[in-house]
Amino acid sequence: MDLQLTGKRALVTGSTLGIGFATAMALAREGAFVILNGHSQAHMDAAVKKIRETDPTVDIKGVTADLSNMEGVSKLIREVARVDILVNNMGVYNPKPFQEISDEEWFQVFETNVMSGVRLTRHYLPGMKKRNWGRVIFISSESGMSIPPDVIHYGMTKAAYLTISRGLAEDVSGTGVTVNSVLPGPTHTEGVSEYIRKLADEKHISRDRMEKEFFQIARPHSSMKRFLEPEEVANLILYICSPLSSATNGASLRVDGGVIGSGF
Repeated sequence: MDLQLTGKRALVTGSTLGIGFATAMALAREGAFVILNGHSQAHMDAAVKKIRETDPTVDIKGVTADLSNMEGVSKLIREVARVDILVNNMGVYNPKPFQEISDEEWFQVFETNVMSGVRLTRHYLPGMKKRNWGRVIFISSESGMSIPPDVIHYGMTKAAYLTISRGLAEDVSGTGVTVNSVLPGPTHTEGVSEYIRKLADEKHISRDRMEKEFFQIARPHSSMKRFLEPEEVANLILYICSPLSSATNGASLRVDGGVIGSGF
């Protein structure tokens, strides 16, 4: 299937690892000009190298900028004047009991996970509306609907993305621009792998057993009973970026492996 992405300019934030990287690679393979973003130059160099080694014909660019503050966002905007597709993927999380989350951490995770997407969308959306075509995708999470008690601050930011994307979908009504959110389930990213390894070490059990316990106890509704691969999530994001998804606007699209219960 031709997703009609050749020549489209796509910016994927937090795209040196995990879901962001898989999305950037998928867009590049479909012929889009892709701007990767991350805050680590070493990770950026490795990501760009890996994509180009996979397909030397891809058209990609890496911009290193820390989007957890306005200065980093301004740097990215200076280097990337226009985009047709904006995938707000960048985010951080740190599992911690609610009572131990400080005010500083609440503000930091909000500015990183929410304001990065708000600031970039505020800049690029007017151009999309003027050209009468564009795609804005907010990468939320199943944790934004079914919020685990050890990442309440993270879940709050992902719930905020659902609200923002729905409101912006109303704002672009009647244009060729769409705004949607995607809710991945637990995904086999580098951060999740480290989290599971840490839990396994604390319990003195194998990683495989820890993964099984995770889905038995923490995500019992999962119909797949396994972590998703980043590429599985990227496949849905890729379609929503495409002109073929023109009838999908203001949607909260699940790629969660059945984690979110039927009550939502």
